[in-house]
Amino acid sequence: MKTRTLTALVAATTAASLLAACSGGTKAESGGGGSKTLTLASVDQGSVEDVVKAFEKANPGVKVRYTASGADQYQQQIRTQLSSGTAPDVMSVWPGNGNPAATYVLAKPGYLRDLSDRPWAAKMPEAIKSVAQYEGKTYNAVFGQNGIGAVYNQQALAKAGLTPPDTWTKLLAFCRDAKAKGTPAFALGIQDNWVTQLVQYALVATTVYGPDRDFDQKMQGGQATFADSPWTTALDKYLTMRKTGCFQQNPLGTNYEASQQLAASGKTLGIIQGNWVIALLKGKNPQGTFTLKALPATDDPSGTVVPAAAGAGYGVNAKAKNPELALKFVDFVMSPEGMNLFAEKQGGLPSLPGTGFAVDPSLTELSKFIGANRTVPFMDQLWPNPKVQQAMLSGLQEIFSGQSTPDRLLKDMDTDYRAGS
Repeated sequence: MKTRTLTALVAATTAASLLAACSGGTKAESGGGGSKTLTLASVDQGSVEDVVKAFEKANPGVKVRYTASGADQYQQQIRTQLSSGTAPDVMSVWPGNGNPAATYVLAKPGYLRDLSDRPWAAKMPEAIKSVAQYEGKTYNAVFGQNGIGAVYNQQALAKAGLTPPDTWTKLLAFCRDAKAKGTPAFALGIQDNWVTQLVQYALVATTVYGPDRDFDQKMQGGQATFADSPWTTALDKYLTMRKTGCFQQNPLGTNYEASQQLAASGKTLGIIQGNWVIALLKGKNPQGTFTLKALPATDDPSGTVVPAAAGAGYGVNAKAKNPELALKFVDFVMSPEGMNLFAEKQGGLPSLPGTGFAVDPSLTELSKFIGANRTVPFMDQLWPNPKVQQAMLSGLQEIFSGQSTPDRLLKDMDTDYRAGS
């Protein structure tokens, strides 16, 4: 989802346009003073802006030239920039191994600077450290934990006279009732293909990992496959939600931005997304109240599990033009001030303890699930290569467009998984 988790976690413009966008980030300086200018590429739209402002305030004279872009766009560009020597000093990096801009994928060819000597590196919880490191060295400043679930527009719910469901049967009834009232339950913007995974991950967490927390180890040992596991159950439930009318019309013609507008404005009752969407919804509707709840996949609420894991962090370009300032920035990101700023704006939770962060009411349920160990990492973070996730994303779009089938998708994922790293 950042996942991460993902995981996340996303459309395409040229590298030249990205660099042009960088110049407009924060009153950027165009000449001289190279030691006082940091370049940054981020996927944290709606939250990195405040962190940049705070960093500049804490470091008088420093300017950050940055761009904040969607994950699809970013992932397609950053590898090209790194290989051509045009990448920024600091860049968003996902945990684990699930996409082209993930920790393992960028650290293996030497694109990232080793951050093991930073004061925060040894303080990372083991679950986060395992996906922020490659071969025992830390390469990713993971500042927050994220979860995936149903984010509800409380005012829209009240208007519809409905309440969030906690069982699968109630979820389908909720979707039918919402549709009957003319307000679909959930916005789904799968024109951006990274969005396709979120409903699937939310359902897989309970159907696959609820009864078998060792599923990843079995996959790694060749004792399990996607095609012959409850991944088929989760995918069937995803399509059942579609047939039941849980989503607005034409999800394939709706992008991430448009899906946010639907949920923020109350044209849908919510959106199935990561907690990072809460800040974006509040930006579009400052008077709105948005709450993340677990998405049920069975009729046993006590067995519901939530995907929750390290979100996207920041890595330092091994060939950064301003390495000292780059390190200062990631240290700021990992400071209590930096983490709390991100967590507050994203509606997330800091990755390190002791920051004094007050959990937003919108995340009360997610916090309880994390505390009760009823979570699993974003699935792609532990896959052996990014191709598995790419097969899933494109395959889900093809299923929605009638060009593929669940069986074909899961077999393709198995083929890419067996190819290894």
